[in-house]
Amino acid sequence: MTFRTYIVEDSSTIRDNLIDTLKELAQVEPVGTTESEHEAKRWLAQNPWDLAIIDLFLREGSGMNVLDACRVRAAGQKVVVLSNHSSRDVRWRCMQLGADAVFDKSTELEALMDYCKRLREKTEGAAAATGAASVLPATPA
Repeated sequence: MTFRTYIVEDSSTIRDNLIDTLKELAQVEPVGTTESEHEAKRWLAQNPWDLAIIDLFLREGSGMNVLDACRVRAAGQKVVVLSNHSSRDVRWRCMQLGADAVFDKSTELEALMDYCKRLREKTEGAAAATGAASVLPATPA
């Protein structure tokens, strides 16, 4: 089963490294990427996904607007923010806009990988138990 992850990140270096790390450490399958708010909102509204990883500062637009657009999503779909700007106030605002978690790019990449791995494992466990396709629990462990 594929754990479908969409990445919204404007730095090609960070995006490429994140894709490689997600595949290797969390066995997560990136299904698409973008560096713009408009494209992210369009893609996330029209395609199946399990996890969206969103940077706040994008080449065009804002990750906060992408996050806000993801408020209406399936219960199993998770949205996390990965940003260099993760102060207490920014984290609070992200959670108000519906983020399931916020990670700092410079200090919390390992925590992000652990989070992704737990979600993937729960998805696989739920699918095996119910025979259903990719279904995430309402809250991560």
